[in-house]
Amino acid sequence: MSHLTPPRPWTPLTDLQWHALLPYVLPRAPQGRRIADLRARMDAIFHLAQTAGDPWRCLPARYGKPETIARHFRRLTHAGLWHRLLEVLARADLAPGHPLRQIEYAICRATRRAARLGGMSLLLLIRRLGLRTALNGPPWLLPDPLLSETLARVLPGLLLRAETGLHTLREGLRSARTLAASAAGRRRIPRLVRLAWP
Repeated sequence: MSHLTPPRPWTPLTDLQWHALLPYVLPRAPQGRRIADLRARMDAIFHLAQTAGDPWRCLPARYGKPETIARHFRRLTHAGLWHRLLEVLARADLAPGHPLRQIEYAICRATRRAARLGGMSLLLLIRRLGLRTALNGPPWLLPDPLLSETLARVLPGLLLRAETGLHTLREGLRSARTLAASAAGRRRIPRLVRLAWP
C-alpha cells in the first residue's frame, strides 16, 4: 500500500527517538573507535534532509565540519541504514505513537538524499514498501525496476516472433523502445520538480 508521509518540521531528536534509532546506527568508525557525537551527527543529517535540498556546506556550524557529516552519511548509506529503517517503518506492528514513527518523515527525507548512493536496491525497496515520500521525485519520472523486469521477459518473445513480418516486428520494437524508456525513467529530473515533490 503506497502512501505519502505527512511533512513535519525539523526538531532535534528526543531521548525516546534517539534510543529507538540507536540500535540501527553504526556506533563505531571504520577504524573501530567510538563516535562521540553520534546523536549530533544524526540530528545534522535529519536537519539537512528536511531542508529544501541544501548542500552539506549549508549545515549550521554547531554540527561541526560538513565534510565529516557527509562522510558519516555515506558510510551509513553503504552500511544499509536506510534500508533497515524503511523496512521497520513498513511493518504493520509498529504502533502510530512509536518514536521511529514520529521521525518517519525525517527518515524518508534522509533516504531520498541517499537515493543515488543506495542505488537500484534502495529504489526497489522504496517502491515495494510504498513509502513514496522517500522517492527522489514523482514515481512516474523515476526508473521502474518492475517495468524493467517486464521488458526483459517480453523482449525475447518479441524477437522470436520476428518471422511474422517486418511490419509486426517494427511495431513490436517501437513498443519495446517506449517500454524501455519508461522503465529507465528520466535522465534528469528538473530541480523544481524534485523540490515540489513532498
